[in-house]
Amino acid sequence: MQMIQRRRTVTVDVGGVPVGSAHPVVVQSMTNTDTADVEGTVRQVAALWRAGSQIVRVTVNNDEAARAVPYIVEFLRARAVSGYFVSSRWPL
Repeated sequence: MQMIQRRRTVTVDVGGVPVGSAHPVVVQSMTNTDTADVEGTVRQVAALWRAGSQIVRVTVNNDEAARAVPYIVEFLRARAVSGYFVSSRWPL
């Protein structure tokens, strides 16, 4: 079997998880829920972490979604769901 040659990249720290460079590949996922749907997004983030995702991303594409993020984090902490949760604001 042929060895895959990884190219050198810069290491980025995502909440304590090193991504890139010579570090192991990190399993990342992105939700497909409406981020403003707090309950649905919490369920999906928890399911992705249980399935092995180390980092879960959500999109924050409007003000309603932005207002939901603190509630999502609160619900995840209350359920003792641990992992790294990343949100991206669009448009920038």
